[in-house]
Amino acid sequence: MNQLTHQSVNPAEYFLDITADVCPLTFVRTKLLLEKMPPGAMATVRLKGAQPLDNVPRSVKAHGHEVVSLEAEDPASSADPRQPHILVIRRR
Repeated sequence: MNQLTHQSVNPAEYFLDITADVCPLTFVRTKLLLEKMPPGAMATVRLKGAQPLDNVPRSVKAHGHEVVSLEAEDPASSADPRQPHILVIRRR
């Protein structure tokens, strides 16, 4: 299992790769990252799989944070949930 691997890109930007994780761990790791971020900070989360693509953005919104965008890493595979997607979140 992966450790919580987030890195600060700059004081307001964070990155998390959860492509190797399955639900509910995908949101648990995302939530742990959000809890460590200051309000207003942005996080980029790399994820894949139908459940994470549905559950993580929905859970982020349910916890009061903003989903800025969710896009396929490769635009040619945007309809394929098995391919990595990039979720951008703003902590509230």
